[in-house]
Amino acid sequence: MKQSALRRVWLLVGWLALWGQPTLAGVDIRVAVAANFTATLEALAGPYEQASGNRLVISPGATGALYSQIANAAPFDVFLAADELRPRKLVEHGMAVAGTAFVYAQGIPVLWSPDAALIDAEASVLRQGLFRYLALAEPRTAPYGAAARSVLEALDLWDALERRRQLVRGSSVAQTHSQVASGAIELGFVALAQVQTAQGIPGSHWIPPAELYAPLTQGAVLLSSARARAAARHFLRWLQDDAEAAAIIEAAGYRRG
Repeated sequence: MKQSALRRVWLLVGWLALWGQPTLAGVDIRVAVAANFTATLEALAGPYEQASGNRLVISPGATGALYSQIANAAPFDVFLAADELRPRKLVEHGMAVAGTAFVYAQGIPVLWSPDAALIDAEASVLRQGLFRYLALAEPRTAPYGAAARSVLEALDLWDALERRRQLVRGSSVAQTHSQVASGAIELGFVALAQVQTAQGIPGSHWIPPAELYAPLTQGAVLLSSARARAAARHFLRWLQDDAEAAAIIEAAGYRRG
């Protein structure tokens, strides 16, 4: 009888060792991701899903808008923001798990136009005003929009462009990129990752000096409401530590955190 009971205990331990791990396959991990990182996360999804058997359910948006959704109990497991502020605030308010936040990437803003002749190496087009509209993400909710405003203020151009009503604010950097890529607006501040390809950057562009804007450190965090908490932790560890993930992020136009 004792041997039978002991055998059942060891069987239970073995079962837990096999199925109680974060790598349990077939789990949906709901990821709220900043618009600028969406394409990169989609590129990361394939290798991660193949390695883990889990699936990333991706919900893109402006960081500020996603933060508001999470604060109002939106059903996400992981938040990949375009800044560190929102993940930190979620931890402070008990809506994210302390000790799980980290910087997964540093973004690079770029002034970009599909017109190969519009933007030169000094971004002279900005001072000359040789455009009808300039697109940027909303500075109050989108970190790339805040960076764009900082650059324009450092160049002493923000007030003049505002006065002439030449600034068009998008809800996110994804919308800003769409406006410029479609030709609806001549040029705009977008994420380098949105325009960089294996062949280079099409059109014309200018990368602002890093000292003109606050670093675009992008923070990840595990949300307290996570239903797939073990799988979500596993994904975050993979994102932070995996060499293939790091290579994909850097190739996409980011610096590693």
